[in-house]
Amino acid sequence: MVDGDGRGVLQGKKVLVVEDEALITMLFEDILGDFDCEVVGPAMNIRQATELAEAADIDLAILDVNLNGEPSFPVASKLRSRGVPLVFSSGYGSHGLPPEWQDTPTLPKPFTSDEVGQTLARLVAGAR
Repeated sequence: MVDGDGRGVLQGKKVLVVEDEALITMLFEDILGDFDCEVVGPAMNIRQATELAEAADIDLAILDVNLNGEPSFPVASKLRSRGVPLVFSSGYGSHGLPPEWQDTPTLPKPFTSDEVGQTLARLVAGAR
């Protein structure tokens, strides 16, 4: 279990942000900055996200489920194969995920700063 907002365990973590909405991207950047994380990307489409998922130095990832009409699951598969813990961000919650991704944490939109911090902190704790 993670106490508080997760601030301590997130400090210095490199977080890939994959999101096609500029305002939500900026919100993630602000929240992650408050947790002393380094934002990788952001990637706003599948091509950018795939390139970063394959080669970037990252500790965690936040993926919008739907990027301009394209599902981000191929990107998630690349991250999973690299052992990078990830969370999906979706207005539909985990109910919109295919069966093979149902066990993946999901940040419901809209989300709070505390929800982001606690969810990412749980990912870090589970990755140890």
